[in-house]
Amino acid sequence: MQNYYETLGIPKTATEAEIKKAYRKLAMQYHPDRNQGDKTAEEKFKQINEAYAVLSDTPKRQQYDTYGDQRFHQQYSSEDIFRGTDFGSIFEEMGLGGRSNFFSSIFGAGAAGARQGGGFGGPQRGQDVEYPLSIGFMEAYSGVERRVSFSLSDGTQRELTVRIPKGVRTGARLRVSGRGAASRTAGPPGDLFVILQVAEHPEFLRVEDNIEVTLPLKVSEAFLGCSKMVSTPDGPKKIKVPSSVKAGTRIRLRGLGFTDAQGQQHDLYAVVDLDIPKELSQEQLKAVETLAEAGL
Repeated sequence: MQNYYETLGIPKTATEAEIKKAYRKLAMQYHPDRNQGDKTAEEKFKQINEAYAVLSDTPKRQQYDTYGDQRFHQQYSSEDIFRGTDFGSIFEEMGLGGRSNFFSSIFGAGAAGARQGGGFGGPQRGQDVEYPLSIGFMEAYSGVERRVSFSLSDGTQRELTVRIPKGVRTGARLRVSGRGAASRTAGPPGDLFVILQVAEHPEFLRVEDNIEVTLPLKVSEAFLGCSKMVSTPDGPKKIKVPSSVKAGTRIRLRGLGFTDAQGQQHDLYAVVDLDIPKELSQEQLKAVETLAEAGL
């Protein structure tokens, strides 16, 4: 799959104006009207239009930046990607014409109208529906099935089971094809998009697809090393802490993090935190003084 920023030749920090400028330059270069019969140029034209449709739309760009190419395409169909992008007006501004037949031949007649921001008067899809759903941290970790029910604008009640895969994050859009509103013009129904909100966990912190958990150690344990039990989403695990470990050290437990879109399970890190008491007993104070005398 393509990297949209590389396709347009821009950095991830590109502004809206920079995105449009880069797109217009490439569209002029690879437009089919200027490259008759050139299949390589035609394929490049497809790619730059897809890249622009995503990067010029702030919500789509945020989703793409957050989840990457593969997971983004699991959530957005080709029609979703192009919906709302008015290529017709852009090409008219560039003097290339807004209704050229190449849209039908390249992208397919059924989607050409949506991709030009207009339509050809045929049956139109029903409206898509968004449904916000809150799930727990552990549900996002393990995956879960949830029963959802909602009402459409025409009063129709919908109830269905949604399968939520492992590894989802807040903001993820799960697409359920054909479960949106019915078409008013005998077209196909819209889709349902379940928008996820993942709750925080009192003990675990998610960092990308890894998990961090605090590992409190006494000063003596940090100096001498020890074996400790640490909490993980799969239950307590015993780990060996090396001697002379410092605060902030991250001890890795492989394969106990979140599962990414490629099916790879990431890691959990126990982060060392020195448990220093606020007050010392006379015995503890004496021991610390002895350490200080020894140069520790």
